[in-house]
Amino acid sequence: MPFIGNQPALSYTSFAKQDFTTSATTSYTLDQPVTNENEIALFINFVRQEPTTAYTASGTSLTLTSATSASDDMYCVFLGKAVQTVNPPSGSVGSSQVAASIITGQTAETSIATDDTVLIHDTSAGALRKMTRANFVSGVGETNKPAFLATMSGQSVSDNTYTKLQFGTEVVDTNSAYDHSTNYRFTVPSGEGGLYYFTAQMQCGGMVTNSRLQMVFAKNGTRDSTTFSRDYAPTNSLTLYVVSSSFFNLSAGDYIEVQTLQASGSTQTAGYGQFGGYKVCTV
Repeated sequence: MPFIGNQPALSYTSFAKQDFTTSATTSYTLDQPVTNENEIALFINFVRQEPTTAYTASGTSLTLTSATSASDDMYCVFLGKAVQTVNPPSGSVGSSQVAASIITGQTAETSIATDDTVLIHDTSAGALRKMTRANFVSGVGETNKPAFLATMSGQSVSDNTYTKLQFGTEVVDTNSAYDHSTNYRFTVPSGEGGLYYFTAQMQCGGMVTNSRLQMVFAKNGTRDSTTFSRDYAPTNSLTLYVVSSSFFNLSAGDYIEVQTLQASGSTQTAGYGQFGGYKVCTV
């Protein structure tokens, strides 16, 4: 009957042998690591010894039940260490054949260069792939950019009418997305749509009794009533403060600005204030 299947890899196979220099001891070191004593055939004075009863072995440690003497002849044959020229078939080695120790316990890296590679599992392809550190970092997590912060130190604000606040001094502008000289607004750059967080604050001094100060975010020129913040003056000559913060789901090209309204009966000067924000995540 013809043989069906892979041809057994038996050609050029031999088993490794180790000769020992004996002494009055029970402990010896093997040239090759083994799982247990059944993987070697041990001979003392040309008599084969019984595994477990006469000796035990693990790793490269060989332990005899009774000590040898310097005149004894001792050698072993590694039954589990067949030396051959045949390689395993392609794709034949799986996770159950690989010891966890090939990674666990090795020296850990304390830094990683940009062109170093990391190993990831591609679920769509069902395969392991390597990726450079630079590409790996860019694809994991969020960078909270674009981000910006701008301040103002004084601006004339008309009575009882909405005025865009001019935060004209940039502190941070990671993507050059905040216009601090003309429109005084943040515009979402191309490819940076997502959830953004914004915060703003301002103050206005010299407010009279029963006057009010309010501030609001405007998206694409439309005031968002859910972001109003207000302060009232119960007596004369008070400085009012307003602070507001909110999240916006924005697309590329959308813009956010800050508007204020003061109702005191006359033009006032808005004092120190700041306006900032950053991208939280992609949604």
